[in-house]
Amino acid sequence: MKRVLITAGASGIGLAMGEAFAAAGYEVWVTDVDEAALAEVPRAWRAIRADVSDEMDMIAVFAEVEAAGGLDALCANAGVAGPTARVEDVRLEDWRACTAVTLDGAFLTAKHAVPLLKRSQGAIVVTSSTAGQHGYPNRAPYAASKWAVIGLAKTLAMELGPYGVRCNVICPGAVEGPRMEGVLEREAAAKGMTRDAVYEGYASGTSLGRFVEAQEVADMAVFLASDGARGVSGQVVAVDGHTVNPDPKV
Repeated sequence: MKRVLITAGASGIGLAMGEAFAAAGYEVWVTDVDEAALAEVPRAWRAIRADVSDEMDMIAVFAEVEAAGGLDALCANAGVAGPTARVEDVRLEDWRACTAVTLDGAFLTAKHAVPLLKRSQGAIVVTSSTAGQHGYPNRAPYAASKWAVIGLAKTLAMELGPYGVRCNVICPGAVEGPRMEGVLEREAAAKGMTRDAVYEGYASGTSLGRFVEAQEVADMAVFLASDGARGVSGQVVAVDGHTVNPDPKV
């Protein structure tokens, strides 16, 4: 049985990824910092409390994975929303807190997974965002870190290709769920708008006119890790309903 490890896998997109990989026959391992959420994941999964920005935590995680028999797929999915503010109002500590999880976390996760993936000729899927393709007003730390993980992933694809390891990026757009609800509320407060008006602005900025679902992102992750995508590496795939206006004015 193939084994996948998903960071931030106890809720949201990560949880949907775990469910999709389990349905595809994988043994699922997830890490998260939310112990309450970890306690609720399916009992068949291996759930580990770990902070992706802490290298000792990640060393310990991959030591466990190696002892269990290795790794076939990695979803470097962890990230945080960061502050909602104009760049001149962003505090350095908030910038660093955001980039520590989203960028440093992706680096540390990949760094310690790579030796295992070289053995299995496995696959890496990195979660970025459409903010990593278009930018995101009032969310500079988030956008910058999501752009950066694309550069990391493309470099990994180049370095690891000779070992048969593929690396691709998924860029979700606005995804239905509690995390996006928090973003909507904060952005509404920052812009002096209602939550519903902000929601409609995001939805109308896509060709499909709607938010995407976590399951749609998860399905793409399973495909990119599968033999069906064996010729796909170094690519950035948006699952966003086709963003046509990344900063709609409502």
